[in-house]
Amino acid sequence: LVNMHGEAIGVNSQIATLTGDYSGIGFALPSNEAKFVCAQILANGKVKRGFLGVRLESVRGEFAHVYGLPEAKGAIVAYMEAENGGATPASRAGLQTNDIIVEFNGQPVQDSQDLIAKIAGTPVGQTVSLAYLRDLDGKLDRRTVEVTLGERPDFYPRDSQASSSKDKDNAARTGAARLGLMLTELTPQLIADKHLEGVKGLYVKDVDPNGLAADVRPNEVQAGEVITRINRVPVATLAEFQRVIDSLKTGDAIVLNWTRYDRGSNRLVTGIVQFSYQ
Repeated sequence: LVNMHGEAIGVNSQIATLTGDYSGIGFALPSNEAKFVCAQILANGKVKRGFLGVRLESVRGEFAHVYGLPEAKGAIVAYMEAENGGATPASRAGLQTNDIIVEFNGQPVQDSQDLIAKIAGTPVGQTVSLAYLRDLDGKLDRRTVEVTLGERPDFYPRDSQASSSKDKDNAARTGAARLGLMLTELTPQLIADKHLEGVKGLYVKDVDPNGLAADVRPNEVQAGEVITRINRVPVATLAEFQRVIDSLKTGDAIVLNWTRYDRGSNRLVTGIVQFSYQ
């Protein structure tokens, strides 16, 4: 791909066409990316990309409102990965779930994809500076940490979904019905059966496919998850959940934190869901 001056600005890679011919929309790899990949292959025989060891969510309007952020920018640490069963660059640096990364080497982070691109384009082994916000007793504490990036694995398995909608009877809905959630409080037996040792929250027995919480893509609430916080408030009983729901009005932001046991990795995983109350 060349510009009007005959300079190479990209490498053609794909085309979206209805004819199967040359007519359509072309896609190209930017020349800077092509140069980076070429240099990596020549030097290492493969492409090495920086690795932090977290899964990220973008800060959306709902999250920004609930957490009192001036604008919907930044990347939320939704889940801490485990590298070969051990520590990752993020965990060694002290990052935690729910931290909000707002700067990378002094550059503002727009969203999760922006941060992923910045990390991937940084040489393995390089130390970078991350500015982030941590929620402490309802206040956001701005911190800075130095992180030495690792090498992104060739394949990093996603957690398998292993949720069940069995045993739906007798699960209380209360205010969660408006969200399309059937919730029940954790009991010792449920904790043992679902491998939820140490978790506090409300177990999602079922999700109404037409409910608010099921209509959030790509991270909708699913059966088998445990809601641990709603709008920064820890919830372990239906009454606690109800109090938060009662305080909401149409259009208010909702941020849910969840935890679930993943059979594939045999560990607890976490995530965040953001949407508006209707």
